[in-house]
Amino acid sequence: MAQEFVVPAPWAGRGWRLKIRDRERVEPPHVTLLYKTRSWRFGLRERAFLDDDPPERDVPRGLVGNLEERIEEFAAVWDRLYPENPVKSNESEDV
Repeated sequence: MAQEFVVPAPWAGRGWRLKIRDRERVEPPHVTLLYKTRSWRFGLRERAFLDDDPPERDVPRGLVGNLEERIEEFAAVWDRLYPENPVKSNESEDV
């Protein structure tokens, strides 16, 4: 089951959404930013965008800042939804 998060003003009113989608257990932990038909994956381990397309410059800087401030909230939800692929994995702790 997907988990949608509150997007603060003014971005929510402009059509931006934040969610952790369902059926993503084998992907790197991430939160998805959505705007119309476009989506960006923001890695919870990397704390950076995972894909080059669409370009991250198209995401409002303020929204990225809000996302970074709430990273622990997203990580907790990811860990609850996908306990077999937690944000803090044994692999990431060994690095």
